[in-house]
Amino acid sequence: MTQPVALISHSDCGRHDTGWEHPEHVGRLVAIPRALKHEPDLFAALQHVEGRHATEDELALAHDRAYIARVRDTVAAGGGRLDPDTVVSAGSWDAVTAGAGCVLDGVDMAFDGRARRSFAAVRPPGHHALRDRAMGFCCFGNVAIAAHYALTRHGCERVLIVDWDVHHGNGTQALVEYEPRIHFVSMHQWPWYPGTGAADDRGPFGTVWNVPMPPSLPATRYVDALLQGVDAATDGFTPDLVLISAGFDCLEGDPLGAFTLTLDDVQTLTRAMVERADRWCDGRVVSALEGGYAPAAVAKAVMVHLAALA
Repeated sequence: MTQPVALISHSDCGRHDTGWEHPEHVGRLVAIPRALKHEPDLFAALQHVEGRHATEDELALAHDRAYIARVRDTVAAGGGRLDPDTVVSAGSWDAVTAGAGCVLDGVDMAFDGRARRSFAAVRPPGHHALRDRAMGFCCFGNVAIAAHYALTRHGCERVLIVDWDVHHGNGTQALVEYEPRIHFVSMHQWPWYPGTGAADDRGPFGTVWNVPMPPSLPATRYVDALLQGVDAATDGFTPDLVLISAGFDCLEGDPLGAFTLTLDDVQTLTRAMVERADRWCDGRVVSALEGGYAPAAVAKAVMVHLAALA
């Protein structure tokens, strides 16, 4: 019997109040269920899951405990700035632990048979967060935590992370590059924020495949480059789990990027990852929302992404 794809979310992700003038505002998340109301067949095909909160021990799989405490204490004091770009509010602790927890739920579901594939509609994003500090709207590395969790909780031997956000996943790389059982592929605009992700940066164990790309190329160039990176990263390395950092700021017209991908390209990339995962690891794919700062476009992309996962 075909297992439904899980759409995992948590209402607490909306409690991360950055203000409407901030690019990473709650409207990015609100747009997704609004769009899903107009897709009744897709809505019915999904397993709708209220995720859980990650524990501090789970966050510590990738982050220093002193930093975890600093985020918690800053939130408890009413909020503030963790870095020039990263704002927290009084509700942000519940949001950041829910965001990570939803992705961990996806990993659990992939291995216990409830849903081999899932998408976590969460915020704030995570792929810039470093071990001991926030960066680029990100507090905790949701996908990096999930990769370490899969190794420790589910006994995975190999995990692949694929990041197609327009910005380099510098935080994810920093959090996984010393673990040889995790391979990381990031396609990103270059030169662009955060200024990392050179092609010759392969990490200390050669487990990183950075695919820096100039802006405004034909979309097929980006699709082909990412899939070539994925195939290189899995040459002789068959993952037990595929994690996707699904940043939809790779879409044409996003205010914080200059890639040219369309909804058809989102479908192509998603299907390509599903087909590979079917060969590699019984179809286990856990995807999580990263960037994307035109909410209506993000919501449309998520609809296409979910349909292709299904």
